[in-house]
Amino acid sequence: MRPEDRSYSESHEWAQLDGGIATVGITDFAIEQLGELVYLDLPAPGASVSRGQAFGEVESVKAVSDLNSPIDGEIVEVNTALADELSVLQEDPFAGGWLLKVKVAGPEALDGLHAAAAYEKLVEAEH
Repeated sequence: MRPEDRSYSESHEWAQLDGGIATVGITDFAIEQLGELVYLDLPAPGASVSRGQAFGEVESVKAVSDLNSPIDGEIVEVNTALADELSVLQEDPFAGGWLLKVKVAGPEALDGLHAAAAYEKLVEAEH
């Protein structure tokens, strides 16, 4: 079971809200589908993100995939260490493998995202 303290998008990103800041990452399912990661491209702090829009890319030995934002807001921090340590993202996507911290646009930031149980059903349907 994935952590219940965050919300999930259908494109397999997650957001964990803490006050007005959301931590954003990708799920273990997304990483499992990608396989071995070889490259990560993330934006700089200060950039804006929009729900459903690409903010970066992750490349594996199998494919290049867009990273889509599950929320709207402004990036306040980027986990720059991941570019050199993709194994952290690969092995710990829900903690050390976070990608961005985003100042959310408003209190409805997580509206439309899935709770963990609903996301589990979505993943089961894709298997």
